[in-house]
Amino acid sequence: MTSSGCRGLTAALLLLCATSAAIADLSDKLRDDSELSQFYSQVEQNPIANATLTLRSCTIFVPTNEAFQRYKGNIHVLYHISTSAFSKEQLPKSVSSDMDGNPPLYITKNRNGDIYVNNARIIPSLSVEMTNREGKRQVMHIIDEVLQPLSVQKNAQDNINNPDAMQFLQMAEQLDLNDFHLRTYRSQVTLAKKESVYQSPGAHTFLIPIDESFKLSARSGLVDAKVIDGHVIPNTVIFTAASQHDDPKTSAAFEDLLKVTVSFFKQKDGKMYVKSNTIVGDAKHHEGVVLAEIVKANIPVQNGVVHLIHRPLMIIDTTVTDFLKSFKENGENGALRKFYEVIMDNGGEVLDDITNLSEVTILAPSNDAWNASLIENLLRNRKKMREILNMHIIRDRLNVDKIRQKNANMIAQVPTVNNNTFLYFNVKGEGADAVITVEGGGVNATIVQADVAQTNGYVHIIDRVLGVPHTTVLGKLETDPMMSDTYKMGQFSHFNDQLNNTQRRFTYFVPRDKGWQKTELDYPSAHKKLFMPDFSYHSKSILERHLAIADHVFTMKDLVQYSQQAGNVVLPTFRDSLQIRVEEEAGRYVIIWNYKKINVYRPDVECTNGIIHVIDYPLLEEKDVVVSGGSYLTESSICILLANLIMITVAKILN
Repeated sequence: MTSSGCRGLTAALLLLCATSAAIADLSDKLRDDSELSQFYSQVEQNPIANATLTLRSCTIFVPTNEAFQRYKGNIHVLYHISTSAFSKEQLPKSVSSDMDGNPPLYITKNRNGDIYVNNARIIPSLSVEMTNREGKRQVMHIIDEVLQPLSVQKNAQDNINNPDAMQFLQMAEQLDLNDFHLRTYRSQVTLAKKESVYQSPGAHTFLIPIDESFKLSARSGLVDAKVIDGHVIPNTVIFTAASQHDDPKTSAAFEDLLKVTVSFFKQKDGKMYVKSNTIVGDAKHHEGVVLAEIVKANIPVQNGVVHLIHRPLMIIDTTVTDFLKSFKENGENGALRKFYEVIMDNGGEVLDDITNLSEVTILAPSNDAWNASLIENLLRNRKKMREILNMHIIRDRLNVDKIRQKNANMIAQVPTVNNNTFLYFNVKGEGADAVITVEGGGVNATIVQADVAQTNGYVHIIDRVLGVPHTTVLGKLETDPMMSDTYKMGQFSHFNDQLNNTQRRFTYFVPRDKGWQKTELDYPSAHKKLFMPDFSYHSKSILERHLAIADHVFTMKDLVQYSQQAGNVVLPTFRDSLQIRVEEEAGRYVIIWNYKKINVYRPDVECTNGIIHVIDYPLLEEKDVVVSGGSYLTESSICILLANLIMITVAKILN
């Protein structure tokens, strides 16, 4: 080898040694990454952490600088270190941290495959594995939150390291719990001799009500052994960030005669809630959902995780009125705070009406539902708001099971406390995947939280305010399951295109799907042709008969009044006019057209550019579509005929 070659090899070896010396363990890796500088400074200040990274195998969970900026508490660097090396694929369900008492870190995975350590997500593709100078394997995982262990008050008398859930309850006064106290629930656990549930080894989720939730004097007496079991999810650790939305988990109160599930869900404002659902109840534990806000989440203990909640689960001991009033006490944290505020801003009479009902169901819009722009203008109109609020109240106990029964063969129609106003429920899907929608005043809302049980009824939380239209006539046709046939027919001829025009005011008499199905029995041949594109001219002509266009809309109340004054009402349509008479019979509306009586199934479905009246049968006669004896030719037949005529004519000219 030449001298120049030797010098080149020597330089390369020196560079390799320099690189190896520069990054010899994970502390060097941390030092060189500016995005992890805050955690590195914590490691530098901790001799045990320094020694671990220099001499031992380890796994470290490193929060980003951004995570540190969001975090307000004390930093416990050893809580982020385990003295065993685990890649993401090797991580077990829990690993022991290097903090005093070796409290565990819990590893969970969500449906998307994201891996969490406690409440922090491991950021994909950023994990690093290496061997230090001592030949020890080391792994670093980057996480999006600072890990927070159980915090102890500064003046705590006992040395509290890694307590189980029962010790947590017993020592709660010495822990940093944001001034929440747990004496009442702890007393009930002791009285029911359920300490073993909270001492049970393994990894469980414990839901503990705070003392403030027991203001009702009789409530603590309802916390029996079964209720305590209903506050525990055995063999499953659920931190809020990793929780699956509305994914029911079996509680410890799940047996032949009593079945209770527990699930977590998050509102758009970031508030986390937990709910119990007593699927099978008994004499002491009634069926239904109980909703509780998580007031302090993700407290790790030796045998799982603790969440403090604002009220006990399973216990149904308040009326619907008291339930709504509770959101005043919870202030800005209440799930239905805005609904309660609108009721009270309207004078509070609606709440009095609810109180006077022995059985009641409320469709309560969520806080987010009240943020729609059109609602702000209506809030000042007390009369209109009173009508809208009443549209959300049903004089009956109506839980999901009853809605399913009513919906078995048709869309369920349920009267509200508003005169002549009905709600229409529709159930899509089965079991846990079922979606329940409700339509009222032209608005389709989805029930996002069903069956919140009270002593005199139910509350269902919905995602829109009923009676405040937010879509055009076309938008309503597109989305309403009852009007899909009319929408499909209008698409063939582009009849629907005009229905998005917000400069016009439409009154549309829309036959519901079952109405078109009836025409199949009455006029089978005509019905078939109406839903064929080649007959779009005829279907368009029929739909034009159903659509009145004017400078204002015609409500059913208007049409009844005009009919009483003039006998018949003549409404302007696209080509001609529609002559009808409308009567009110036993609280229902009936249209008389061409000596036929047609029931109005859903009157006054409001839209932003008009109003829809859903009718039981189309304004249709057999002669509207002539299909017999070849008297009507389709467009394709006409094209063929014209082509033949042209060919014959050309042939004659040539001859």
